[in-house]
Amino acid sequence: MYIADCVPPASYNYSEVIDKSILFYEAQRSGKLPTDNRIPWRGDSGLMDGYDVYTDLTGGWHDAGDHLKLNFPMAYSVTVLAWGFLEYRDAYEAANEVKNFRDSIKWALDYLIKCHPSKYEYYFQVGRGGPDHSYWGTPEAMTMERPAYKVTKENPGSDVVGETAAAMAASSLVFREVDPEYADTLVMHAKELYDFAKEYNGTYDTQYYKSTFYGDELVWAQVWLYLATNETFYLDAAIDDYENYNLGGGDFAFGWASKKIGVKVHMCRLRGTQNPRYCNSLVKFLDGWMVGGTAVEYTPGGLAFRAEWGSLRYAAATSFIALLTADLGYNPEVYREFAKKQLHYILGDTCRSFVVGYGVNPPKNPHHRSSSCPSPPNPCTWDTYNTAPINAHTLTGALIGGPSSDDSFLDERQDYIHSEVACDYNAGFQSAIAGLKHLELAGML
Repeated sequence: MYIADCVPPASYNYSEVIDKSILFYEAQRSGKLPTDNRIPWRGDSGLMDGYDVYTDLTGGWHDAGDHLKLNFPMAYSVTVLAWGFLEYRDAYEAANEVKNFRDSIKWALDYLIKCHPSKYEYYFQVGRGGPDHSYWGTPEAMTMERPAYKVTKENPGSDVVGETAAAMAASSLVFREVDPEYADTLVMHAKELYDFAKEYNGTYDTQYYKSTFYGDELVWAQVWLYLATNETFYLDAAIDDYENYNLGGGDFAFGWASKKIGVKVHMCRLRGTQNPRYCNSLVKFLDGWMVGGTAVEYTPGGLAFRAEWGSLRYAAATSFIALLTADLGYNPEVYREFAKKQLHYILGDTCRSFVVGYGVNPPKNPHHRSSSCPSPPNPCTWDTYNTAPINAHTLTGALIGGPSSDDSFLDERQDYIHSEVACDYNAGFQSAIAGLKHLELAGML
């Protein structure tokens, strides 16, 4: 609950937040962990992933508090993380996190490459929801079957395939200067995946992170491929398909389900002079999020509240969009102040942090299996879920779902709507924090 007389911290260490957010992604790793693993309570897991389809599908990130590997939100997370690095690299340099950042997204990228064994074949999920969610234990000890699911020409998925193309293209720019061969590999996969998504249209058939539209992912991939290759074919296609798929309207939010607002940022930057309506549409979206706007209401503590489930992910991702739009010269003071207030709310302005392991009164019971479980040989079962007073390990850097519209938050493991974590939650958050660090370095906060 909002504390009216709360005295918030005088400042926040953005570099520390970046470091801790990267550690969260390391805690989400599946597969055979590297020798320099920094999460002592994590071990190898999912080493048989892909066995049922005779394809090595080890690696990647567990999606949230479970052990499923779901490529739609995973690829979205990689794209947004890469975007934040490309825009605000100085923040990562100041935090001494450039290498850790590249290692972080490469873990997911290497897995996504494995998921694309041929041009018109892409595995989008490992694990089945029922058995996975029926198990409360560590990923190292799980024994259930983990089937792989794919899209093909006959059963397409332009949304998940297009998003993965965008992730590959954006990330190629992150690696171009240090590993050009790897960057070329990413571009090659991005081009093939884009061709697949464009030629064989449809939304993928899935139980989780279900999409109802793929036009935004196609244009998202086109823009990122243009930036990665400088081939005008992709920009021309983006201009055309922006109209073909009617991306000029409003949107609920920027996130795993819709990239329309991200597309508008790029189109405003690339074509705003020739066609100002890209920028106008972007500004209209953001203005709806400002105090007095029509898109969101504000909690007593000042959170722009979009939805109950994972409320902070929306505020964090919109803060990232606001910072990018401010950089383009649109309402910079207003949008930067909005982002600062939203992110400071997350970090502790209501006298509690919503980032595990950071700041004052952080969450101690995220809905997250592996961090809740004590180390072997101690058992971990549904009894642990129901009775453990606090999680056995600190899931450092994880952004939890967030409070209700009255700022209330109970920090209960069982409350997955408010206490679960997810890769996509941290993506917009980490990139937005990098944006604040960039402003801090420039003396603009």
